Amino acid sequence: MQSNKLRMAIRSTAAVAILGVAAQAQAVSFETGGYQTDIYGYARLNASYDIDSNQALSTRSGSYSGLVNNDDAPDGHFGADAFQSRIGVKTVSPEGVKINVEGDFRGSGGGSLRLRHAYGEYNGVLMGQTWSNFTSFVGNTSTLDFDSLPGVAGYQSRTTQARYTTGPLSLSLEDPQSSFVTAPANAAQKDSLPALTARLQDSAGGLSYSAAVLAHQVGYDTGTEDESAMGFATFVAAKMALSDMITVQGSLSYTNGANSYLYRSGENFGAASAYVDPASGDVETISGYGGTVGAGFNLGGGRSINVGYGIVEVDWDDAEDDGVAVAGQSESNSAVMANYQWTPVNNVMMGVEYAFLKRENVSGDDGDASRILFAAQYNF
Repeated sequence: MQSNKLRMAIRSTAAVAILGVAAQAQAVSFETGGYQTDIYGYARLNASYDIDSNQALSTRSGSYSGLVNNDDAPDGHFGADAFQSRIGVKTVSPEGVKINVEGDFRGSGGGSLRLRHAYGEYNGVLMGQTWSNFTSFVGNTSTLDFDSLPGVAGYQSRTTQARYTTGPLSLSLEDPQSSFVTAPANAAQKDSLPALTARLQDSAGGLSYSAAVLAHQVGYDTGTEDESAMGFATFVAAKMALSDMITVQGSLSYTNGANSYLYRSGENFGAASAYVDPASGDVETISGYGGTVGAGFNLGGGRSINVGYGIVEVDWDDAEDDGVAVAGQSESNSAVMANYQWTPVNNVMMGVEYAFLKRENVSGDDGDASRILFAAQYNF
């Protein structure tokens, strides 16, 4: 019985991380012609106060862009929006085909509809756009900030893909994500192959865990020169319920030539995967690593406290040694967050969060900022 309670605590906390703040409420369900359909979503207010420089993106999440050398930047910025609000439809046909289409309003800087999910699934075969298979929410700490902590496991976003799942194992071919910090004149970045991923995710007793690997090609073509290199990424993530009230969780990631999959590295969401050696024209990969650690405390009565820390580091030493201009590139992004969340009634969540963001560039220039975020969410 205790094992079952711990497993349920793990799964409930993982659902919280997936939505960013609160588990999805019971959807509006109906059946027509043998199709079982659910309509779901939420309305959400996010409001932020940046104590130091203005670091707010749409949904009022914190940004690392512009954080360096911000000592003399104007301070004290308030803003609010409802762009995180979303709506989705899921249906299952009489034959067992699952279809999901979902959107929110974070598109084009905020306010316009953005496609999040659009996929079909049958007998373990999924095709369309949904969470990258190189993603796990198992080790995520629940944050009010929509973009969460740097260093959480994998891509943490949605992409077009073809995926096959059998038991705890998932394999996929996905739209690749990569970029160069420099490239030769008149060169076009070229993705010749899809990204290949494999992920294992399961639970045992009070432990839930996930591990994944990804490989993709990074290349360019000038018309006369065609160069490429292989990049890879990997992560492990886990969550443990210490009791019915306390969970601890975290993740570790390593990338080489695949820093787009190192979450919240670089300027804000993904550092360059490679550079071109000015002397030889060869594609040289750039490595990075990151991790998170956190804890959740269920206080009862719909109240909880969550604390977490995340950091990512990118190794620019080889690029610097080869004469590539990388002084302004982010070498380290980190964040500490703590929040209080309250569910006064079913389908309603309110919370407040403090975050401290820090960035350091290759040049040694750095900057940090403190901010406060308030959220209110109404699920259906």
